[in-house]
Amino acid sequence: MPTFSVRENFPVAADVWRMTLVGATPALAPGSFVEVALPNCYLRRPFSVCASEKNSFTIIYKVVGKGTEIMTHFAEGQDVDVITGLGNGFDESRVRRKALLVGGGLGVAPLYQLALNLRSRGVKCVFVGGFNSEKDIFLRNEFETICDEARYTTMDGSFGHQGLVTELISDVDYDYFYSCGPLPMLKALSKVALTSGQLSLEARMGCGYGVCMGCSIETAQGPQRVCKEGPVFDKEVLLW
Repeated sequence: MPTFSVRENFPVAADVWRMTLVGATPALAPGSFVEVALPNCYLRRPFSVCASEKNSFTIIYKVVGKGTEIMTHFAEGQDVDVITGLGNGFDESRVRRKALLVGGGLGVAPLYQLALNLRSRGVKCVFVGGFNSEKDIFLRNEFETICDEARYTTMDGSFGHQGLVTELISDVDYDYFYSCGPLPMLKALSKVALTSGQLSLEARMGCGYGVCMGCSIETAQGPQRVCKEGPVFDKEVLLW
C-alpha cells in the first residue's frame, strides 16, 4: 500500500487537528477522500481532502475516539499507510459566476481546496460556516483570504450569527452551491437553496471501495454507495 510521510500534524481548534502528508500522489479532487490505516485498528479511517497538490495533501480531523487519538501522536517524518483518490469530488464546472459554499463543522474542510480552485478560475465565492462555538472554528483566515465574503454562525452565539447556516444565505446572489456537513444541515439547505447544487455526505464507511455496501443510501437513481458513487451527490438525486 502507498506510504506517506507526515510533514506536519498540529491542533487548529478544540479537538480538531490538521495533518499534511507527502508522498507519490497526483493532486486530489476537492470532495474526494483518503483512507488512513492506524496501528491496532482493524478498519481504516476515511477523511475528506482539505487541500492537495502533487505529492502532498492535507486532512482535518476531529479527535472522537481511539483511532483519531492515535493520529494526534503521529510525528513529523513518520510513515503512514494511506489510500488516496477515493470517491467522487465536486464538479467545479457547474458554477459560472458565483458559488455559495456552505460547511458545517468538519464539513468545512473539503470546501477549502474547492474555494482555491474556483478562485483560480475567476469564480467568486461566498463562504458560510456553521460551528457549535467560536473555539470550534478552523480555517477562518484561509476562507476570509480566498473568498469574496465569509460568514459564520455558532449555536451558542459566541461568534458571528447565533443560529443556523440557512439563516445567512437568503440575501446571497449565487448561481450554484456546494456543501458538506451534517445531514440535517444538508437537508435544510436543499429545501431553501434557490439553485441546483452538490452536497458531500458524511457516512460511516466499512471498506471505502463500495464492496461492503455499508454506506448505501436510497436515491432518485436507486441505491447508491456514499464511498463509491459519492460522497458528492447532486441535490436533485438525494431523497430526504
